Amino acid sequence: MKKLLFTLVACAGLFLFSNTAQAQNYKTALGMRIDAGDGSTGVGFNVKHFFSSNGAVDANLIFFDGNVVGLGAEFQYNDRITGAKGLDWYVGIGPNFLFGKHATAVQLRPTAGLDFKVPGAPIDFAFDWRPMFTLNQGTEFTAARFGISLRYAF
Repeated sequence: MKKLLFTLVACAGLFLFSNTAQAQNYKTALGMRIDAGDGSTGVGFNVKHFFSSNGAVDANLIFFDGNVVGLGAEFQYNDRITGAKGLDWYVGIGPNFLFGKHATAVQLRPTAGLDFKVPGAPIDFAFDWRPMFTLNQGTEFTAARFGISLRYAF
């Protein structure tokens, strides 16, 4: 498990800091995210900011049922899909923290998805697979988690 985690983090780092392609369709996008799948559904705020042509940080503050708040960020590598104007694919990984009445969960969240910036309009949509590895309270893996974002891009 540790070798797999190290390999994922190393690969993500290599992708994030390479600047060979131009994936960026916008600099920053701000909006809403729905986090759904196995377990509670959450809704909250989402921001994605590019710090290089392919590297971005996608951060969110999500409110779940039962007074649970999630705070997380992923470092992402983004690249264009040839022939599809405004459509990018991305992969990333980052920490996520869940704060509730009686406990705090520390998670590692890899992500893979599609990002579509509407050409000629400041609207951005994203859909991603967001599994989670809970690292405290016993190690647990939840595969069926997904995110949908609607953002204003500028």
